[in-house]
Amino acid sequence: MSAARRAHVSPARVGSERARGCGRTRPRPARSSATIGGRRGELQVRGCGIIGITTRDTERAVAAELYEGLLMLQHRGQDSAGMVTYDGSRFREKKDNGLVKDVFEKSSMKYLEGHIGLGHVRYPTAGGLSATEAQPFFVNQPLGIYLIHNGNLTNADYLREKELNNRHLRTGSDSEILLNVFAEDLSKEISSNPNKDKDKQLFDAVTETMGKVKGAYSIISLINGQGMFAFRDPHGIRPLVLGQRQNANGQDEWCVASEDAAFGPLGFSIVRDVNPGEAILITDEGKMISRQCVKGAISPCIFEYIYLARPDSQINGISVYEFQLELGRRLAKRINERGWEIDTIVPVPDGSRPSAIEVASALDLPYREGLVKNRYVGRTFIMPDQRTRELSVRRKLNAMRSVFNGKSVLLIDDSIVRGTTMNQIVKMCRDAGAVKVYLASAAPPVRYPNVYGVDMPSRKEFVADNKTEEEICATLGADGLIYQTVDDLLQAGLGMNAQIPRFDASCFNGDYVTGDIDDKYLERLEAAGRGKGKTGATAPAR
Repeated sequence: MSAARRAHVSPARVGSERARGCGRTRPRPARSSATIGGRRGELQVRGCGIIGITTRDTERAVAAELYEGLLMLQHRGQDSAGMVTYDGSRFREKKDNGLVKDVFEKSSMKYLEGHIGLGHVRYPTAGGLSATEAQPFFVNQPLGIYLIHNGNLTNADYLREKELNNRHLRTGSDSEILLNVFAEDLSKEISSNPNKDKDKQLFDAVTETMGKVKGAYSIISLINGQGMFAFRDPHGIRPLVLGQRQNANGQDEWCVASEDAAFGPLGFSIVRDVNPGEAILITDEGKMISRQCVKGAISPCIFEYIYLARPDSQINGISVYEFQLELGRRLAKRINERGWEIDTIVPVPDGSRPSAIEVASALDLPYREGLVKNRYVGRTFIMPDQRTRELSVRRKLNAMRSVFNGKSVLLIDDSIVRGTTMNQIVKMCRDAGAVKVYLASAAPPVRYPNVYGVDMPSRKEFVADNKTEEEICATLGADGLIYQTVDDLLQAGLGMNAQIPRFDASCFNGDYVTGDIDDKYLERLEAAGRGKGKTGATAPAR
């Protein structure tokens, strides 16, 4: 047992495969004025998938359902996976680097007993690839709390310095910072108001926490003796959705997850999105209690609909698939104005297919699957360094000569970020015989860092940085390039849910919804070294 755990004795017994050698504790990171988000030289962002399930059958292990749910969320993170289960008196934890199917082997599943549990998948960022930083995270005081997080805190450094001087943090993760801030607030609430109802203690504590932490956070936690406790930041930047089902005895069972696509295989039906600034408690008895803890104004990240979420998900009342179709319709109008002579439309698999289908339909051009994807290769966008991404592209995609030979082709992609992948795809199409290769992006050019949980930290990475559209086109080696406009992108979303007054599209327009991001912050972000080794595409030799 570590010194940190000896300092407090939890009322709950905690079991962990990591305690038997599956992970190591790392010393607390050194403090520095160059630290952004807690660790020197990097900002720990999270573009992850989270899920929590409560069942009423104490004899049935929830781990198998968490496993299925995590498989449905695997697209949100391929670096590590973690799970914790709870049987009413004991937590059992397993987490490690790797895909869900690799982390949770047969012995792990047998070990993870309990009818309530949490699951998490994480994608790699600049550094921070140790299994120590896999989630969930745990504190044993007060009560015993496990927590999983999707998002990124923008004031994590301040919280570490000003709020947590008396707590030992084992990692540089902002998720661990958030957990400890909440634990401190809950401990103070319990001490100050010991006779208050337990649920009110939780809601009052998280209200205090929400007043301190800034940035994006969708949270699910397990609290010993209390139940499953979920909450979402006041802007609702990252998704969090509530599902419900009834068991054979007519009892309510609940699921909270990043996307409702995880609900289908498990038999849950979507109830609603967790509101911005809202917290939800599912008690051990299966009762759902909610409170609007702070005033919320929904401003979801629009990049979720473009790239991160599954097309079969509905987020904040908007179908991801229908949103992508609308992007295609709007993009087709701009392409038509260019007067390009195009023989066929080819999507860059997989996320661009809905938009490409609509472009082909609107322009009355044949749609062809000219790029064949190897589905056993991970997503290049979220691989940890540029060299790995470059080597991966040729393994990931293969151009069919029968589609490209002698043709002028329009490639449709969902977004172009660093441009490294697209640069090589254009060359691949030419090698397959394409006469001309035009490009269209369903998203606008990425020109600003994403600070809310997507690994796009430095302007220097982006192919669009300080370039005109013509210069970007030359860098990518294409014969023509067109982007979606920011206005069309935002109008596509606003037109699908009138209850959403604003989207966060900061990586496209530099307008950060939390209001605490300025040039100084972004300069510190770049100075901290994030994105090192991740540069954008360079112009090909012609």
